[in-house]
Amino acid sequence: MQLRIPNVLSDDQVRWVRTKLDNAGDAWVDGLATAGYQGAPVKQNQQIDERSPVARELGDMILAALERNPLFISAALPNKVYAPMFNRYGEGMHFGNHVDGAIRLQPGSGMRIRTDISATLFLASPDEYDGGELVIEDQYGAHQVKLAAGDMVLYPATSLHRVNPITRGVRVGCFFWVQSLVRDDTQRTLLFDMDNAIQRLNTTDADETARRTLVGCYHNLLRVWSET
Repeated sequence: MQLRIPNVLSDDQVRWVRTKLDNAGDAWVDGLATAGYQGAPVKQNQQIDERSPVARELGDMILAALERNPLFISAALPNKVYAPMFNRYGEGMHFGNHVDGAIRLQPGSGMRIRTDISATLFLASPDEYDGGELVIEDQYGAHQVKLAAGDMVLYPATSLHRVNPITRGVRVGCFFWVQSLVRDDTQRTLLFDMDNAIQRLNTTDADETARRTLVGCYHNLLRVWSET
């Protein structure tokens, strides 16, 4: 499932994050520092050092915003979230086709996370740069994603994806991975659709007993499929 989650960060929060990143100085490093065997030949960007104070400060703020976002919780069913990372692409920079590594080791903590879901939070407005689309491929073709600053896209980490070359301006973003309580994307999608239907029914005069039964079915499916 690919899902756009709007307004993860407010305009004021985006401005605050951008100010911090624009003044991060030596915390910006070559993106190859975290590239794996598959990504190294096709990756050309810059990233904030994961161990830097600015990465931790901004990451904590974004994690707090995610905890308050019901759409993210419903769609991702998060068990563990990798600490958010930050990147930027200047003119000519890109990230070629790749699939994210299955397991990530969180620096400093030793915590291992299975990457079920990939997330990109856009921190630059579309009019700030040309190119730089996130392209996600699935059985239905290639889907280009270029969202407003503060909006986020979730997609299966198993997806082949890339960032197109920048031809003007600078693309700034945040990215991270989620280990979900429900590993299988099809099962997560079914639970998400059921949760949405229940929420819509709760705003109507639909039969209370039927709604209670649906809620029970949701939790019983989650009980069967979840891993903790």
